[in-house]
Amino acid sequence: MRLHLLLLLALCGTGTTAAALSYSLRGNWSICNGNGSLELPGAVPGCVHSALFQQGLIQDSYYRFNDLNYRWISLDNWTYSKEFKIPFEISKWQKVNLILEGVDTISKILFNEVTIGETDNMFNRYSFDITNVVRDVNSIELRFQSAVLYAAQQSKAHTRYPVPPDCPPLVQKGECHVNFVRKEQCSFSWDWGPSFPTQGIWKDVRIEAYNICHLNDFTFSPIYDKSAQAWNLEIEATFDVVSSKPVGGQVIVAIPKLQTQQMYNLELQPGKRIVELFLNISKNITVETWWPHGHGNQTGYNMTILFELDGGLNIEKSAKVYFRTVELIEEPIKGSPGLSFYFKINGFPVFLKGSNWIPADSFQDRVTSELLRLLLQSVVDANMNTLRVWGGGIYEQDEFYELCDELGIMVWQDFMFACALYPTDQGFLDSVRAEVAYQIKRLKSHPSIIIWSGNNENEEALMMNWYHISITDRPIYIKDYVTLYVKNIRELVLAGDKSRPFITSSPTNGAETVAEGWVSQNPNSNYFGDVHFYDYISDCWNWKVFPRARFASEYGYQSWPSFSTLEKVSSTEDWSFSSKFSLHRQHHEGGNKQMLYQAGLHFKLPESTDPLRTFKDTIYLTQVMQAQCVKTETEFYRRGRSEIVDQQGHTMGALYWQLNDIWQAPSWASLEYGGKWKMLHYFAQNFFAPLLPVGFENENTFYIYGVSDLHSDYSMTLTVRVHTWSSLEPVCSCVTEHLVMKGGEAVRLYEEPVSELLRRCGNCTRESCVVSFYLSADHELLSPTNYHFLSSLKEALGLCKAQITAIISQQGDIFVFDLETSAVAPFVWLDVGSIPGRFSDNGFLMTEKTRTILFYPWEPTSKSDFQSECLHTSWN
Repeated sequence: MRLHLLLLLALCGTGTTAAALSYSLRGNWSICNGNGSLELPGAVPGCVHSALFQQGLIQDSYYRFNDLNYRWISLDNWTYSKEFKIPFEISKWQKVNLILEGVDTISKILFNEVTIGETDNMFNRYSFDITNVVRDVNSIELRFQSAVLYAAQQSKAHTRYPVPPDCPPLVQKGECHVNFVRKEQCSFSWDWGPSFPTQGIWKDVRIEAYNICHLNDFTFSPIYDKSAQAWNLEIEATFDVVSSKPVGGQVIVAIPKLQTQQMYNLELQPGKRIVELFLNISKNITVETWWPHGHGNQTGYNMTILFELDGGLNIEKSAKVYFRTVELIEEPIKGSPGLSFYFKINGFPVFLKGSNWIPADSFQDRVTSELLRLLLQSVVDANMNTLRVWGGGIYEQDEFYELCDELGIMVWQDFMFACALYPTDQGFLDSVRAEVAYQIKRLKSHPSIIIWSGNNENEEALMMNWYHISITDRPIYIKDYVTLYVKNIRELVLAGDKSRPFITSSPTNGAETVAEGWVSQNPNSNYFGDVHFYDYISDCWNWKVFPRARFASEYGYQSWPSFSTLEKVSSTEDWSFSSKFSLHRQHHEGGNKQMLYQAGLHFKLPESTDPLRTFKDTIYLTQVMQAQCVKTETEFYRRGRSEIVDQQGHTMGALYWQLNDIWQAPSWASLEYGGKWKMLHYFAQNFFAPLLPVGFENENTFYIYGVSDLHSDYSMTLTVRVHTWSSLEPVCSCVTEHLVMKGGEAVRLYEEPVSELLRRCGNCTRESCVVSFYLSADHELLSPTNYHFLSSLKEALGLCKAQITAIISQQGDIFVFDLETSAVAPFVWLDVGSIPGRFSDNGFLMTEKTRTILFYPWEPTSKSDFQSECLHTSWN
């Protein structure tokens, strides 16, 4: 039954209930293994691995080869138990529930030795009625089954046909059949992460007691009525009415800053009840909208709702509501077959620039508020506006989305299905439906989330036949695919959230996929939807190898994390690129060789008689290679936003793979485990700048495009300089006349045959000179200084090892590095080892004798701390 109320105001979220009590069971529990031979205390929220480590029974799970050494933990069946006294008189309450916000994953729950339920889904919230079994003093047990063994059992029981893949590639050293268990898919291993299929209570667990009625859930969605030019708010409140009689009362809703307050009557019948409120915001009141980072403010409004019900029951909620619209535009493009694929935020076309988010740790109890803020602040500090929450991880904790709301980070939210086909038996579908309905209700009020996506790469896996399914059997799997993502997940999204678009997969052809019956013959088409693109063999300095796609939602190159990060989980014998440790840590087939191959196309590989020096130099070179490759590809996508070439183009998104690391290992990440910036992240700060000149060559002509994400036109000049590698004085420089850079466009600003450029600049050759350029107005820099190499650096003439000195001073909490160089130096790298923080710039081309760089520490730091660390000013 649904109770519909029409209101003229707005509303919101989380708070306390006057006639209900909540008692958290967080804290110390007892944990024992399957045969009772091992018993230890453990924290909730937490997991078995963390408890064993905290008790000194195991080493750091990430140390050396411990992902293999500790495989036994995930294969055992563990039990969590606790005895506790409820600190209030239980007999005075009509209804008592046990609430489990997150159980990982397969468990049977006993309360006072009575089985009250089971769990089979890490992503669901569970509520069990314990009214008839609860006492003043209680015991609770969660008897876990190994998710690895459970997945194997479920796969074996699925006898009608196989559901691939059975196991990950051997190089990943992972577990099998992860697609049969609703658990973090990458916990069984991935090509950038270890296998740690955890067990435990990973979120809050509590007792809730109440009389009369209880507000179980509360959510809302802002909707803009174009015809009325006014905002509405759709609000839904779910009640459990335990009174035997109807419960009447009033609702008072207020948004002070929107000068809105309204009171309404309601009556709740016994049982589970949903109250739907449709609120109109007066069109005469100015509502400030929420904008992505770089496009405007993230304005939100505090709202309160008070339910004053019979029996003196008061239920009050308060939260913040943000107003924004999002549209996914798929429409014909002149001069190109297919359809566009881009997002309008508040009616303005926005180029999505950012990366892909994976879980920040294998053990979620180690993901602190401080770590989340550090990582997400690094996103906006690098001029990003979007993260894709990838479908092989987890639906992130509430604080993640709250921070994205606050910082203006748009979220492309996958549902948690990745790189696999999935069963569709009724039990599996029932679990998925509960998961999806819960996550939609939990997350829909966040303005940062702009799209739901059904899965990661599963349409491509099916239609590109990753798993070698015969043509005659394919219809069975297509039917299962449509059943899961269209008839279940999509149906729930359309019913539960009309405020943002849904696509079935990534990559997908969007509207074309729908037209083809929900699976496309080529899901990675350049003419529709989004693409994932990886090529480790072609020369990444050659922009012609990249696809002129509508939207690039995955692309990237690997690198190794810094030595200071690796040092914490390795020993001296591991410090070689060919060591057992280096091979073990690489989970991508051929990854180490691919990095060296790509680096070797343009750089001389390190050669030293000192093995440790060679290892450190190789790490550095992989980061140079990764940064330069992703820079080239990203700039190609950004300059393609406004043009059609050979019937392809209008690229409106670039999300490289991947933002962060789950452990200390080679990966595609730009942030190392713990948050240290790789060279790629410093490059991203520049190649995602809101105003950027991009240089490239085509048919021996040098071009510079201006790319703008701004909402307004700007008048500016372009300065182009040429240096020889052997001199800090430019051999030539030119400044254009004033140019008008159109807002939200990419336009050609400059072109010149390379031969003419070299001739004009005296004795320049491709090998002896380098080009740099920037945009400015009234002598004020408007863009980063960009550069273009005219040849591979291994062929450069006059390039020598620069002598760079640094004088460090302190100004408040910030440290100033005054650098001086003896020669032009590419990829200058400042490394302060394990001191947490970031530089204002790094990995840069130094063409002037002096430069000042700032260091922003993340923890209290003194000048003396730098003396204990090695300062690397590298071009090796």
